[in-house]
Formats: sequence, C-alpha cells, structure tokens
Amino acid sequence: MSGPGPRTAIAVGPHLDDAVLSVGGVLALLCRAGWHVRVVTCFTASVEDPGPFALSTQTDKGLPADVDYMALRRAQDSAAQDRLGALPPLHLPLREAPHRGYDSPPELFRPPHPADTADSELRRLLRGPLGSADLVLAPQGVGDHVDRLVTARAVAAVAPAPRTGWWRDLPYAARTPRADTGSRHGGREGTGEVTVGIDTVLPVKTAAAECYTTQLAFQFGDGQHIGEALSAMARAEAHRTGSPHPHGETLRAGRLARRVLDKSIRSL
Repeated sequence: MSGPGPRTAIAVGPHLDDAVLSVGGVLALLCRAGWHVRVVTCFTASVEDPGPFALSTQTDKGLPADVDYMALRRAQDSAAQDRLGALPPLHLPLREAPHRGYDSPPELFRPPHPADTADSELRRLLRGPLGSADLVLAPQGVGDHVDRLVTARAVAAVAPAPRTGWWRDLPYAARTPRADTGSRHGGREGTGEVTVGIDTVLPVKTAAAECYTTQLAFQFGDGQHIGEALSAMARAEAHRTGSPHPHGETLRAGRLARRVLDKSIRSL
C-alpha cells in the first residue's frame, strides 16, 4: 500500500470507456474525497494494417479506414478522465482482441485462444502498479467478452484480493439483472456486494461518458441520450440491490475494498 499522503485507487479497464461506464460514479466520488485515481486501460495499441474484421470495428461506427481509431479513442479517454478529476490515464500497449486473431463477433465471446499471450503480458505490466495501490477496481467479466475475461484473470493473479473490488460490466450487466457472479471474478470467498450511491456525481459520470463519442451510439443505440441511459441503469442497479440511494453502482469487493466503498465515500 502507499505511504503517507493521498491514497491511491487504480481502475483497470479492458477498453477505452469500460471503467467510466461501469464505475465512473465511484471514481468521481474517490476523486472528490481526495484520492489519487488513475484508470489503466489494457488494450489500447494502434495497429497500422488491421485485418478485415478488426477494420470493420471502426468503419461500422462511421470512421474512415485511414483514421487511427485507437489514437482517437485514447484522446477521448484522456478527456474523460479529466472530467472525472482523475490523474492522466495509463494506456497499455496491448492490442484489442480483433487484432489478436479473434476474427468474428462470436469469437469475441468465447474463451481465450490457447495461443493468446495477452494474459501473461498483462500480468507483467500490472504487477507493479497494482501491488502498491490502496484500492484496485476491475471487471467481473459479465458478458464474457474475451478482453474482459483476460483482464479479470490478470488482475486476480496480481492484485491483493482484500483491496480489490469487481465491478458489474456495463452495458452488459444491464442485460443481466441478477447478480451474475458464479464463475466470474468477484464471486470468490471473502468478497461481499456493496452498492455505492452515485446521485451526487451522476452528472460528472455522464459528462465523462460523453467524451467517448465514437462508442456511444454503438453501445447504447443513441449517443444523444447517454445521460438517460446511465441514469436508468444506475436506478435499476440500486433497485436490484435494495439500496436506499436512487442511483447506484455495485461491486463485489474484498474486505478492505468493501470498507473503503462502504464507509469512506458513503457520505459524499
């Protein structure tokens, strides 16, 4: 853990919007409480000559083939973190699944390929930053997207379990109303579910999410109403868990992480 001074929280997202969409409210509350908050995104590398399926993941969003899609998204993420009040983000130089041999939409939702080395590379890159953090936040892997599963496995391997909280991945979790942990990360012994009220920072989360202009229509069907979508998902989550707050974000958290999430930011 860190020494004297502001405490440090690191959120590890697979893609350049995952952390903000899933726990942007928690991150904003931590920033407001004086924490040093940094989002680490795992799969952000630009690829000069993408294959047909990988290229389609940008052209289906209306972007020309010659645009550096990931550079654009990295810039959007930097703007989003600034809106939250977080430290400048860390973008790891790993390629997204469509650039690692996953060549169709169904393959993105199957177990990792045996030849995929992203897990071991990610463990190496994360070991130092996560070992010294006071709080680590990471995806449970709801939805079974391969990049989310690889990220969750890597974090579970190197982060201290008592200080780790596992978020319910949005927008996938909105299609999975029950607390679908099971084999997912966050369901292990010693974790407990905690819902954080985000009413006071929902506008901040929305402003941060609005920075991801290339992703919103694809993820939510209408990029013009992202605030309404995030508010509805947060209301549904608070209702699901019986939270007294109108809007919530829920995580499965280890003992120390649960103490932070349940007490340190509850009154903000």
